Amino acid sequence: MEIRIGASVGSIRRQRHLVSSLERTAQQGHTGGIFWLTGLSGSGKSSIAMAVEQRLCAAGMFVYVLDGDNIRCGLNRDLRFSPADRTENIRRVAEVAALFADAGAIALTALISPNATDRAAARAVAAGDFHEIYIKADLQTCEARDPKGLYARARRREIPQFTGVSAPYDVPVQPDLVLETSIDSLDTCVERFVAYVRSVTSIPIPHVAAFG
Repeated sequence: MEIRIGASVGSIRRQRHLVSSLERTAQQGHTGGIFWLTGLSGSGKSSIAMAVEQRLCAAGMFVYVLDGDNIRCGLNRDLRFSPADRTENIRRVAEVAALFADAGAIALTALISPNATDRAAARAVAAGDFHEIYIKADLQTCEARDPKGLYARARRREIPQFTGVSAPYDVPVQPDLVLETSIDSLDTCVERFVAYVRSVTSIPIPHVAAFG
């Protein structure tokens, strides 16, 4: 016998989970959420995300980094860097991150995501579980680092539509957290980020006990 639970959309029927968000929260000991790191290439997004993942995992938290480069090696390998493809890249990552958050995970996404409209769309996917983290570093600092040699190639016009050089970056207007990597050390930024994550994902002990 087939049992279907959920609302249908055309010929597709959305299934409702039999495990509640409260049960997932009680199991993990914290709430899930999306922490969307945005900033110029070379600002330190991946370095910070990976270090924070390590710290939170060591503390027993359910956490995973969705890194832009890693995602483009698999799920989004069919996308290039046109405006339309970049928008689709953000959309897919947002949907995947939302699934992680719904499962009770702390999803750390590290993508340039230069367009404010795309970031707003990502926030809408996750409703109240989305946190925009602006990894702030001026263009001169990022270009001096140039860990992948991308700025040098962009200056030689080998890479069209490169953010910060030949394509714009919309600076976040009201980010939930700003980490200035051109001023503060990696350790300082990681400490601040970890503290922020803990503050917004913690749950009261009585709440945990009620569903434990």
